[in-house]
Amino acid sequence: MHLGATLRLLRVDAGLSLRDMARRIGVSSAYLSRVEHGVDAPPTAERLTAIARELDVPPALLMDVANRMSPYVSEYLEDVPGAGTLFLELARRRLSGTQLARVRDFLDAEFPVRGGLSDAAVPALAPLLTPERVVLQLSCGGWEDVLDVVAGRLAAALPGWDAARLAERLRQRDEESSCAVGGEVAVPHVFLQGAAPVAALVTLAKGLHVDTPDGRPLRLVVAAVDGERGRVRLTRMAHVARLAARGLAARLDGARQPGQVLAVLEELEALR
Repeated sequence: MHLGATLRLLRVDAGLSLRDMARRIGVSSAYLSRVEHGVDAPPTAERLTAIARELDVPPALLMDVANRMSPYVSEYLEDVPGAGTLFLELARRRLSGTQLARVRDFLDAEFPVRGGLSDAAVPALAPLLTPERVVLQLSCGGWEDVLDVVAGRLAAALPGWDAARLAERLRQRDEESSCAVGGEVAVPHVFLQGAAPVAALVTLAKGLHVDTPDGRPLRLVVAAVDGERGRVRLTRMAHVARLAARGLAARLDGARQPGQVLAVLEELEALR
C-alpha cells in the first residue's frame, strides 16, 4: 500500500501546502515530499500521529494505511503481556468484522474508555451508496470514460448538477493531486457547497493502466461528493484509503450484484 499518496491527497484537501504541513510537524518539506512520493519509508507512528492531528483525522486510520501498530497497542502489550493471549484467541476464532463489533459493544458497556483516548466515529462509505450508484465490471476506454460514468451516477442524486459539469469538476480535482491511493483503487472526489454527501462505486472489467502510486492498474473507483469541508470529509477519504489497504478491490472483484458490494462493505465497516 502507498501511504504517501493518501497523505498527499488529504493534505491537498485540507488546503495545506507541502511547506505548511512540514513546518507544522517539524520536518523539512524535502523529506515530506519524499514520503508522499514513496521515496522514503512511511513515517514513524509518532510522526503519523502528528500528521493526523494536523489533518484532524483519527491517527488509527493512517496507522492502518501504513500497516503500522498503534503506539497504544504496543505500549499496552508491554504493560500487560497477557493481552497478547487474548489477541491470539481472537485470531484463532477468525472472528468477522460483525462479530468483533459485538465484542466491542460488550467492552464499551462493561469497560468504558477512560481518559478520552478513543477516536471519534469514522463515517461509513456504505450509507452513501445505493444500488443505482454501483456499476460492476465496467468496460471502458480510459480514465475519462470512468469519470463520465461516475459523474452521471452522482449527478442523478444532486439537484442542479449535470453529469458533464460534475465530470469536469472531478477532473480538475484529480489534476490538483492524483486520486489514486494504491491497492488498485482511486477515489475521485469533489466539494460542492451545501450538497448532501453521496458516493458511487465502479469495478472495472479489466485493470486500467494509468499512473498509480504503486504501479498497479486500477480495478476499483470510489467517487464521492461532499458539501462540507473539514474533518468528516477528510476522515471519510482516509477511511476509503484504509479499505483499499485492506484489499477492497480484490474483495469486490467477483461481485456481480450491487447487493454483494453493499454486503462486503457492511462487513468491513462493522468495526471501523
